[in-house]
Amino acid sequence: MDPEDNRRGWADRSEEYSPEYYAEIGPNEVSETLADAFDYYLDDGAAILEIGCGSGRHLASLRDRGFENLAGIDINPDSFEVMGDRYPRLAETGTFLTGAVEEILPEYDDGAFDAVYSVETLQHIHPDDEWVFEELTRVTSDLLVTAENEGNSPERGRGEAEVSQVDDEFPLYHRNWKAVFTDLGCAQLLCEPTSRDTIRVFRVL
Repeated sequence: MDPEDNRRGWADRSEEYSPEYYAEIGPNEVSETLADAFDYYLDDGAAILEIGCGSGRHLASLRDRGFENLAGIDINPDSFEVMGDRYPRLAETGTFLTGAVEEILPEYDDGAFDAVYSVETLQHIHPDDEWVFEELTRVTSDLLVTAENEGNSPERGRGEAEVSQVDDEFPLYHRNWKAVFTDLGCAQLLCEPTSRDTIRVFRVL
C-alpha cells in the first residue's frame, strides 16, 4: 500500500474503525490515563492537540477534566459531524481541522501546543511519511504522548514483522516508540501499559 492509498483508506472509512464506531465505544481506560497524565504535568489552560481525534471521545474526556484549549486533526470528514452529535460542547469550543496530518502539521508554528498526543494513529503512518514524527516534536513545547499498540492485545503487534494487516484491510506498522522519540531529542517520563495499548509520555527537550 502506498502512502496515498493508506491515507485514502482512512479518509473514506465507514462502519468498523470509523468515527461513528469509536463514538459508540466512548471514552476508555486510555482516555482516563491520558487525563491523569495531563492533570499531573499540565495546567488547565494548556493547549492540547490530538492527532487522529476521530469523533473526539478522548478530547471529550479531557474537557470533562477541565481542559478547554483543545484541538484535533482527523482525515475522515465524518469525524466532526459525529462529534457535533455526540459531543456538542466539545465541537462548539474546540478547534478542529479535516485533513491528513502530513499536510496540516507543517502549517503550525514551532511550539504551538503544550501537548500533542495520538491514540492508535501513529501506528498507521506509512514509512514514507515518518518525517511527521519530527514535526510532532517541533509543534510541541512540552509533552508528546503516544498510545499505540505494542503487542498488548493478543492479536496485534506480535512477532518480529515490521508490519501486519488489521483484519486483512489496512497496515499496522510496528515501531519502537521509545527509540523513535528519544532519537528525536525527547525524554520518556512515563510508560503505562493498558490492556490494548502502551501509553508513553515524553518531554520535548
